[in-house]
Amino acid sequence: MLTNEVVIEIAHELGFELVAFAKADILQEESKNLAEWLSRGYQAGMEYMERNFEKRENLKGILPDAKSVISLGINYNSEEEHFISEYAGKISRYAWGKDYHLIIWEKLNKIEKKLKEIDNSFKSKSYVDTGPVMDKAWAVKAGLGWLGKHTNIINKEYGSWFFIANIICNKEFDYHEPIPDFCGTCTACIEACPTNAIVEEYIVDANKCISYLTIENKGEIPDAYLGSFEDWIFGCDICQDVCPWNNKFSKPTEEKGFLPIASSIDLNDVLSMTNSEFKTRFSESPIKRAKLNGLQRNAQFLLDSNK
Repeated sequence: MLTNEVVIEIAHELGFELVAFAKADILQEESKNLAEWLSRGYQAGMEYMERNFEKRENLKGILPDAKSVISLGINYNSEEEHFISEYAGKISRYAWGKDYHLIIWEKLNKIEKKLKEIDNSFKSKSYVDTGPVMDKAWAVKAGLGWLGKHTNIINKEYGSWFFIANIICNKEFDYHEPIPDFCGTCTACIEACPTNAIVEEYIVDANKCISYLTIENKGEIPDAYLGSFEDWIFGCDICQDVCPWNNKFSKPTEEKGFLPIASSIDLNDVLSMTNSEFKTRFSESPIKRAKLNGLQRNAQFLLDSNK
């Protein structure tokens, strides 16, 4: 029989520190907020955020028998520091090691296989931020953590340095209650953002976000941000670096695949890199998402910023 305890034990065995359960209800309020965010154009060039809205709102569009969401968190924090020099570009912490999708997909497949072996009527569909699922909304509903003002999920024990995965399934469980918002009056993340991307508490305008501008953005980086990137070449961790919950309660990861291969990269090396070298060096890294053209654009932007 599938119980919370059985699922939690299996998830822990496979390295997920956080496990919580939510009823697969329609996300009415969350969908309303998403629609408002989209209407403001805060998705920037991420047009995929506009697609499959009905599935984001109602999981039955993904799994007709959906009854529950098993929300999972896996810590990726590392205690390594960035190598700082005049010609070094900083990489977001989540991309220091192997691509988390490759690691987590394998773990999810194992979990779902084990649950199916226990109960052959078990049906599921899992995602790691690649499908039409509001992963943060489900993490909040399940009680995995609360939504921080920087829009990352924060957990009391692990801060916000963890990846979220969700398993939508056709079984019922005992459901957890959402965790209260412990951000309080703190606005450290808002004040620290050098491009003012956190336009309101809990709302980020991707058009201004360094992470978006260096990864998802397919165009040029506006000159208005010259000198504002603080040496970030791929992603940005500023809003998480200043968060008191990360400074006080984060723990180092036990997943070897997340251990740092590189936390920084030489800008001139990037500019001289060939496409073949790029593909070889970043074949299993999240950095490949930016493509060589994007990474070289970022490197040149940082060099221009330092003139």
